[in-house]
Amino acid sequence: MPYRYSHYFVGAVLLVIVAGFWGSYFAKVGGAMPVAFHVHSISSMAWLLLLIVQHLSIHKRKNALHRQMGKASFVLFPFLILGFVMIINVTIASWREGGEFITLMGPAFGIGMVIAIAAYLTLFYLALKHRRNIKLHAGYMLATPVILFESPFSRVIGNYLPWMNVIGSEGPHAILDTIAISDGIMFVFAMALYFMDRKHGAPWLVAAFFVALQAVLMWFGPWISLFATLMNAYAALPVPLTWALGLGLGAGVAWLGWEAGKPPRARPAAAAA
Repeated sequence: MPYRYSHYFVGAVLLVIVAGFWGSYFAKVGGAMPVAFHVHSISSMAWLLLLIVQHLSIHKRKNALHRQMGKASFVLFPFLILGFVMIINVTIASWREGGEFITLMGPAFGIGMVIAIAAYLTLFYLALKHRRNIKLHAGYMLATPVILFESPFSRVIGNYLPWMNVIGSEGPHAILDTIAISDGIMFVFAMALYFMDRKHGAPWLVAAFFVALQAVLMWFGPWISLFATLMNAYAALPVPLTWALGLGLGAGVAWLGWEAGKPPRARPAAAAA
């Protein structure tokens, strides 16, 4: 089976999440905070745990459990996308209220989450489409934590490893430095896996593309006025509609990926002459 030790990578991402969000989320779980934080946190961590169980079950030949986790992913994935949408909504609400920091950084945060959603939708669709090719299927599923890594690790850099910010921007833009560096680490990681097995390396090229795109657009986000225009247009949508869109995108991509992965129907036998 491919990626024999990948559960350690997924577990490491889980630990990075706890470390990165400890002060801002986990240490305050008992207090009042937006429901969006809980939905995003629970769905993201549940997704990583699902990947670990899927990986270990297939390596231990527990195929029935692996199939059950696969079915569970169809339920969990729409809520994963919903969590991102709800965080976008919280970000836009804060941005529209004003404040020097969020006015500057809001558009960058917004485009970053849109790219993350696009990456998850793409990777999960391709994982289902190629589910009969074990190396590609495993690669696309295991590439999803690459997208998730940026947000918590950028906080780890800011809180515990400031020396890693080799870009050195001043003021709030330093946060975007840490995001770009975190994405850069995952870009190198993904490209290394691609070059180790180019024949089945497509999942890592896809992941590398999205983290590179996220790093560039977020870092330049404060100077791209189009992002603010798009945020204002999105803000005009009713919140329940955005939730429905998030759930619908997740469910729709799951269904499309499953259909795309079905074997071609056997051609009807030619009529006898």
